[in-house]
Amino acid sequence: MKKIGILFGQERSFPEAVIERINQKGEKDITAEAVKIDKMFQNAPLGYAVIIDRISQDVPFYRASLKNAAITGTAVINNPFWWSADEKFFNNALAEQIGVPVPKTALIPSRQHPDGTTGESFSNLTMPLDWDAIFEYTGFPAYMKPFDGGGWRDVYKLHDKEDFFSKHNGTEQLVMLLQEEIIFEEYFRCYCIGGKYVRIMQYEPRNPQHLRYVVDGEPTSPALLKTIEEYTLKLCAYLGYDFNTVEFAVRDGVPIAIDFCNPAPDADIKSVGQENFDWVVETTANYAIERAKAQKPGQDNLTWGKFVKAGAAGLPLTTDSLPKGVKVSPAIKAVKPKDEVKPKAKAAPKAKAPAAAKKTPKK
Repeated sequence: MKKIGILFGQERSFPEAVIERINQKGEKDITAEAVKIDKMFQNAPLGYAVIIDRISQDVPFYRASLKNAAITGTAVINNPFWWSADEKFFNNALAEQIGVPVPKTALIPSRQHPDGTTGESFSNLTMPLDWDAIFEYTGFPAYMKPFDGGGWRDVYKLHDKEDFFSKHNGTEQLVMLLQEEIIFEEYFRCYCIGGKYVRIMQYEPRNPQHLRYVVDGEPTSPALLKTIEEYTLKLCAYLGYDFNTVEFAVRDGVPIAIDFCNPAPDADIKSVGQENFDWVVETTANYAIERAKAQKPGQDNLTWGKFVKAGAAGLPLTTDSLPKGVKVSPAIKAVKPKDEVKPKAKAAPKAKAPAAAKKTPKK
């Protein structure tokens, strides 16, 4: 019997629904449950073919436990080794490398020295920094946010350099990003599961949490949705995430990736809405079963992104075509503008098949 476990914290609606849905499917020799840990010994398997991780970003004990489970054969969703190394500033650099538009972003040192360090620890920093060049690069208004944060915590909108210095003084030991503001006409949030299943959702980040997912919004163009789909798949393929959300702000018709490091994204029914919730539960259940069937005990069953694979093989990053078998389930309508509609071309006459060659009689 292969077990699929879900590791979670305070959330209930999503993990409980996924467990229930997997068990409802009645797959032979596959069952699902909440992960149970009563001891943790080095190199000792936890007993799960698959673990869906929803909480280890906040609990170091769980993160270490998942790495131990992974090295003993568990397929962990998402790869805990990569997630431990990833952060938003790197993600932006990678996005530029593979041709996905992102906002202009600068990395800002922490206002206070980290515990255990002094001013001498930062002797390689030229102080003061070249603030004029930094502010000219990003411009104002701008946003300041933690380089590895999430959940819209410690995010500030800044109107000028005086505003920056005032708010930066209160960030203490946080390393921050300074990022240009994108004035957008449309905004989207996309679930990406398994590197091939995409749910594109209209989203309004300026609304309260429970009102951010737009229902029955204005139709948008299929060309824009296709580009968003391609960028979402490309980013997740290079990062190697099995379960992620990618956010895009559309400026002048161009989707700009704003946030794509969300390996435990919000999936609560109260915030995402019934239709999105049903999709993410069903897709997660199907993908977890797929991974359980493919899991091989005692082997590496993790997903490694194209960035890591290229580096390990000594190859350059590439922007090759997307993988086959991609399935997309847009949550919104797509409308084709009149100037995009083309008349159907007449079918060309079928060419006659060439006559079969005559066999030469044997002598």
